[in-house]
Amino acid sequence: MHLLVFLHTSVLALCFILACTRRHRTSSNPLVLHVFALCNYPALLTSGILCLEELEDTPIEDYPADVQWEHRVFMELINSYLGLLDRLTNGEEEDVIHMGELMGKGASGARGSDTKTLKSAVLEWLVPRGQAVIPPLARNIKSDCGFNHEITGTLLCLAGLDSLNTKTKQGLKSGETTVCGDQWPMFLYAGYVYDSEDPWKGLLRSEILIFGFKYVFTSPSSVDKELKATHSSNAYLHSMKVVMVGSLAYVATQVCSSSVFSCTDTVMDSKNFYCSILDLLEDPEESQEVVDLMMWSTRCIFPNSSSSQQSISKNSALAKIQEKCAALREVPTSTT
Repeated sequence: MHLLVFLHTSVLALCFILACTRRHRTSSNPLVLHVFALCNYPALLTSGILCLEELEDTPIEDYPADVQWEHRVFMELINSYLGLLDRLTNGEEEDVIHMGELMGKGASGARGSDTKTLKSAVLEWLVPRGQAVIPPLARNIKSDCGFNHEITGTLLCLAGLDSLNTKTKQGLKSGETTVCGDQWPMFLYAGYVYDSEDPWKGLLRSEILIFGFKYVFTSPSSVDKELKATHSSNAYLHSMKVVMVGSLAYVATQVCSSSVFSCTDTVMDSKNFYCSILDLLEDPEESQEVVDLMMWSTRCIFPNSSSSQQSISKNSALAKIQEKCAALREVPTSTT
């Protein structure tokens, strides 16, 4: 099959998955991988193929860190879809670029779709159910959102700053206080409380993030625990049964950059925000905290998944069997 035929028959579905860092489980590889959500796909594919040729003579460890990182992203993409590498290497250069452009178009469309649908939903999550947002927020007036509103301004306030301080609020509202992507807002934390002595405490465990994840990956109705979906969810379609670092970083960025919180992308520096969260979650030094976070998130999002690793009920038959097996293993083997 010619490469262009392959592009027109499958690339749109492929792009949708790649662009949103949604997970795909291949039949030959049980590991669920993710691809960087903000890629320049034509450049990624072109440079990735060239790098493969250069690696025949030079190990990847000899390259700068940014090249190693880009190569890792490229390989995750390639390894996620059987036959993709062959089609890329056997195609003409213009075919590869065209495929990258289609991926970019799919990425933009997928992100735009999520942003649009989350726009109205986030308004419902700003305050506890049954309470009203005061003063009211109009869905189509951006000037009232972000740091210009008391509630959204408090949730957006940078961790470590006093959201009740008048000078702090004015500095954020006027833009005098510059917001960098690696300065995270309070809404990322459980209960919207930041502990400077333990910055990991509650990080990425807020109710808004859980709602956002369910809204994007399972179904809007699952946010209210009322499954009324009329079609299969993204998670179901792509065999997604656990929360992974890429999908969590993606949802956090989507919620943060929604028009409810941000009038323009420059207000919250979305790209650096996304990268900084991804860097933390992929840092080997933080692996234990990340594992705990992923297990907790999976239990919240996919409670029926075996990966949730729910505890065994005390005094159940299974618990008794495991206790008996453990006791037998502890008995030393007698010698004759």
